[in-house]
Amino acid sequence: MTEYELFAVELAREAARVSLPYFRGACEQVDKGGADGFDPVTEADREAEAAIRRLIADRYPEHGVIGEEYGEDRPDAEHVWILDPIDGTRAFIAGLPLWTNLIALRTADRLAIGLIGQPYLDEIFLGGPSGARLLRGRAETPIAVRSCAHLNEALIATTDPDLFTGAELGAWTQVRAAARLARLGCDAYAYAMLAAGRIDLVAESALKIWDWSALVPVIEAAGGQVTNWRGEGPDAGGQILAVGDARLRDQALVALRRAAN
Repeated sequence: MTEYELFAVELAREAARVSLPYFRGACEQVDKGGADGFDPVTEADREAEAAIRRLIADRYPEHGVIGEEYGEDRPDAEHVWILDPIDGTRAFIAGLPLWTNLIALRTADRLAIGLIGQPYLDEIFLGGPSGARLLRGRAETPIAVRSCAHLNEALIATTDPDLFTGAELGAWTQVRAAARLARLGCDAYAYAMLAAGRIDLVAESALKIWDWSALVPVIEAAGGQVTNWRGEGPDAGGQILAVGDARLRDQALVALRRAAN
């Protein structure tokens, strides 16, 4: 592994150390959603991001950080770490092991390293210059997307169709009707399963930069693709399409483009 890949794993281990003791235990939470609906944040979210930020500041004080809980610090730096300390907080507070720690490194405006960690399952999905692999305990296993030429053969996923707008929901419904099987509620863990060759397509909307940045290097290193709903690179619009087999992209975009922002 490269220096920064090793450091990303170190950050994931620290995030796991802080967040895991709160899982299925006492954990203070508040609702930051207001009139827009329930959007919980817990002390595990805040403490995990704070711990990651401390390690970055100690090791690489010149690096920038963008995090969900504590905002931006030197976002124009050459190296910027992008953090979602707990993606899937709803799953976390429900006791479901589908939440993840998301860590990405952007270098010179390019996403160079991504990491999806699931501490309860002792899994770290890492993508970067050294390829894509699953770290579990002391074992490292290469991972790769699987072949799936046709949408009617695909297993697809999204977190919750209720999160789509009207036009987006119509587009998702069309993609789902064409697919073989759809799974819901997996948050970022669905992207890890795509990189590992278990899921073929994931479509979501309203994602923030910390929600999707870590996913891109993992999936690309595993041989997949991540775009927006116009078929271009992911952007601030927050509509994400991830596919393991590039042949699925254009099939899904027939529907998704109609609702692209």
